[in-house]
Amino acid sequence: QLLFFPCPFAFRLDPSYSYQSSFVCLRVGFLMATLSYSEGAALPTDAPQWAVAASERIKSKLANGRLGNRAIPPDGTKKVLLHSCCAPCSGAMVEEMTASSLLDHVAVFFYNPNIHPKKEYEIRKEENKRFCEKLNIPFIDCDYDVDNWHSRMKGMEYDAERGSRCTECFDMRMERTALYAYENDYDVIATTNATSRWKDANQVDASGYRAAERYGEKLKYWACDWQTDEMTMRKYQISANERFYKQEYCGCSHSLRDSNDWRRANGIPKIQIGGETAGLGERFFSDPIVDAQEEAQEVVDEFFAQANELAKAGNCKSKRKETLHVYKDRRKNEADDGLINGFNNW
Repeated sequence: QLLFFPCPFAFRLDPSYSYQSSFVCLRVGFLMATLSYSEGAALPTDAPQWAVAASERIKSKLANGRLGNRAIPPDGTKKVLLHSCCAPCSGAMVEEMTASSLLDHVAVFFYNPNIHPKKEYEIRKEENKRFCEKLNIPFIDCDYDVDNWHSRMKGMEYDAERGSRCTECFDMRMERTALYAYENDYDVIATTNATSRWKDANQVDASGYRAAERYGEKLKYWACDWQTDEMTMRKYQISANERFYKQEYCGCSHSLRDSNDWRRANGIPKIQIGGETAGLGERFFSDPIVDAQEEAQEVVDEFFAQANELAKAGNCKSKRKETLHVYKDRRKNEADDGLINGFNNW
């Protein structure tokens, strides 16, 4: 039975939305039947070795019922509140957590006022909500605190990705997560931001620790290496199986601006919000190998090295244009037909 009640925060809420939670303790045996995913087609003969090895480890764990073995929560914690940025990033983490015999309860907490525009926000939120409902996992919607987000990011509009603006953004979201956890008797928090290689795990974890430390011994932050090859492959297997929406940028208006600036300089179609067609590449996840390759470490490293150069130009249009010209040949991943792929997989 899912219970509906207002989220008890002091900031502005939209009365047209429902806020969903549950006090039911979810144990392993109750959920495992709904958390099985097909492996899909066999791996291609030219699949990278890391993907082959990761896939074999996943198959072995599924066959032997060993899911959840690597998800070891902090000592003495049983009830986890998982902050989720989107459904694709939550899949493998939710699977590991709900399969763990060490946990009694897992709930997903959606608080992402950074996502712009509202249409994109609704797409990501509703997809995450549907995924949780399918698995009978509580979904807590704290909705769109966008004015406060922009106020807090003031003066950092042209910071580089992974810079001080991102730290402030992680802090804001984890502080809200920790507050809700404390007020509702959760003893540990975690975030799906830590599973994406597009994010600096140390930066994400630092925000989580700071948020939890506000409540002393009553709340802990769960840090784990969620970016392993195995977790990355599993994330994309689940995303392809669920045909999740493939977002084309991190989420905030500044990320959208910088991504479209670069695309415009290179004659690449601008980012498309929603719909059946993406501005670049596929609209929905469909091929775990291709999708995971777009998040290969060397691809991520190249992107951020060049994004940092763009950030140095700040809001000076001439300097930004010059920098974009220098990096006009930048790519994340280039297909045989010469089209730039991978730019829409965050």
